[in-house]
Amino acid sequence: MTVPASYVRQILQMVEEQGLSVRGLLAAVEIDPGDIERNTSFPADKFGQLYRHIYSMAQDEFFGLTSGGKVPNGTFRLMCHCLIHAPTLESAIYRASDFHEICRGTQVKPLLKRQGRYAKLSFTTTEAATASLGEIFAHESPQKIRTTLSMWHHFICWLIGKRVPLKAAYFAFPQPEDAGQYRTLFQSDVRFDQHDNALVFPAVYLNYPVIQTPGSLRSFLKTAPYQLIVMVDNDSGLKAQVVALIGKDFSQELPSAEEVADRLHMSVSTLRRRLMEENTSYQKVKDECRREAALNYMNSPQLSINDVAELMGFTDHSAFFRSFKKWTGQTPGAYRQQQIG
Repeated sequence: MTVPASYVRQILQMVEEQGLSVRGLLAAVEIDPGDIERNTSFPADKFGQLYRHIYSMAQDEFFGLTSGGKVPNGTFRLMCHCLIHAPTLESAIYRASDFHEICRGTQVKPLLKRQGRYAKLSFTTTEAATASLGEIFAHESPQKIRTTLSMWHHFICWLIGKRVPLKAAYFAFPQPEDAGQYRTLFQSDVRFDQHDNALVFPAVYLNYPVIQTPGSLRSFLKTAPYQLIVMVDNDSGLKAQVVALIGKDFSQELPSAEEVADRLHMSVSTLRRRLMEENTSYQKVKDECRREAALNYMNSPQLSINDVAELMGFTDHSAFFRSFKKWTGQTPGAYRQQQIG
């Protein structure tokens, strides 16, 4: 799994603007600055490590996101524990909003509204805010706003174990040069110069139950913000769109070819034909995504092999061992030993 190198450069620019040492940060996670400049993509596991080190250095767990202030480390973990027992997605989002009211540092919280058949997830200020929402967002970069909305989208998908298809993503700022990347990322209609920064999706998903458990949350937090990080490339081909729709949560059943075709507004036969034209198939794309995710988790030393199995959706750990050997030609233990050596 990779992230565009441009995302890495953007977050490092924010680090520099905060007066923190970029050189020290990269050294801490053993990243060669030249790799970021030379390449168009960057390993997602390294980006996750980089993000966690930034949190620690900046003492701000919401660094790079729109929050209106510094948020103490550990805040996201506590919020997740508050949400995990919510009965539905709607209830979980309301709890997240309430949590932001008592959270030290943030002046911005999620705002959920039902609008007929659709729901809108946007932002509003907390009662403790010292500035208006407009004033706070006026000082935020488009990249920061984009990342904030993207992370919230990935988070609600993780909570219910299904990708929530977006009807639209709205942004209050003018259309940027990389507008195409926004459409690839959100897989929806994207509009700029709007009165709000928001995600619009079918309201029926608000009734879906939160299926995550304290056990799955434990593994999720060990790798955070990996599953929430923006991970799309600039490829406009069909395979890239399919990968984006598959997402990064492999703990639940992946979407069927029929579901993906429906999201892409084409028939299953057309999906198969066009993927064949790109020398692949839906099954191959799924297998590649699974393999990349498994390798990424295996490269995270804080995760045990059983943790990785759970994150990959295997309740039977022996089944994970067999699948991993099929994907890589090695057992998980042999692979990890080789990485250590």
